[in-house]
Amino acid sequence: MVGARGWLAAAAIAAAACATGGGAEVGGPSTDGPFAYVANQESATVSVIDVDWRAAVATVDLRELGFSASAKPHDVAVEPDGSHWYLSLIGENRVLKFDRENRLVGRAEIEVPGLLALSPDGSTLWAGRSLSAVTPPSSVARIDTRTMEVEEEIEVLFDRPHALAVSPDGARVYSASLAENRLAVIHAGSGEVELVDVPGESVHTLVEFAVSPDGEWLVAGGEKTGTFLAWSLARPAAPELVASVELGGAPWHPVFAEDGSAVYVPLNRGDAVAVVDPATWREVDRIEHPALARPHGSAVTETGMVLVTSRNTEGTWTAAGEDPRAGAVVALDPRTGGVVDVMVVERHAAGIGVAGR
Repeated sequence: MVGARGWLAAAAIAAAACATGGGAEVGGPSTDGPFAYVANQESATVSVIDVDWRAAVATVDLRELGFSASAKPHDVAVEPDGSHWYLSLIGENRVLKFDRENRLVGRAEIEVPGLLALSPDGSTLWAGRSLSAVTPPSSVARIDTRTMEVEEEIEVLFDRPHALAVSPDGARVYSASLAENRLAVIHAGSGEVELVDVPGESVHTLVEFAVSPDGEWLVAGGEKTGTFLAWSLARPAAPELVASVELGGAPWHPVFAEDGSAVYVPLNRGDAVAVVDPATWREVDRIEHPALARPHGSAVTETGMVLVTSRNTEGTWTAAGEDPRAGAVVALDPRTGGVVDVMVVERHAAGIGVAGR
């Protein structure tokens, strides 16, 4: 189901983006993508963005599919080949499956689902629990993407599991607690769980993980302590903390550059993106822009462009003629460290997903 900004409007939208410095190529958006999918949590919609054109080409309106205005779409995962994408709905206790044409083709019932992570082959979807849930289950759900059946809910032995990442080989899943300084290593084959304590006198509140493309590093942002943490995965079942970087500003959803040479860390309360060098584990740059207003999610495209969503829930940034609390997707060029484009989406832009990552 495609809403007001459907495929027929794509060319006009892209042309407008070109006129304001948006689109990057001559021609027009393609129905084949590649696409980025942005969960607009307050608007109960998903914005579909043509990555090459850097333009919104469709809007999936969940209300048109029978869900409520408070469905709260939160996170997105996309199959490596882009054939399907998945969406968590906090307010509906559902995880949905869509095809490339944005048709709803499956659903699973999960209590307060939060972050999503796909196995590299796309056969298994992992779901954590929402940060906003009052008393979420202390488990991570494993879903068969073919049938959308919940195969198992694996107890991780700590409260409020949130951060979630899958190793590049799919053998392990990493989760972390919002309430304790502890992470879990889930062995995907057996479901066995190993716990790892995280040093710190105060609770970090680890929001989200990212694993480096080569599988050597695991990183996360600690919202409450303002600390960025990095673990060595030389022993994948026993991550070893190797660095703590004081960033401040509530580090949120980190993402590695396509070649692993940098980590981009949205600072949810710092209205900026910190850039950390994995060679030294030091902050080497801080990207600021008015549209980086409560930045939330991040993703990197196959061409290396970094995409960061901005909630803009306080309305501190407004695009001309747009909703004063509209969200945004900010495109960063890792070669220059600068903002190359801003794409306006709907309210409370949260999770973002692109094919292959």
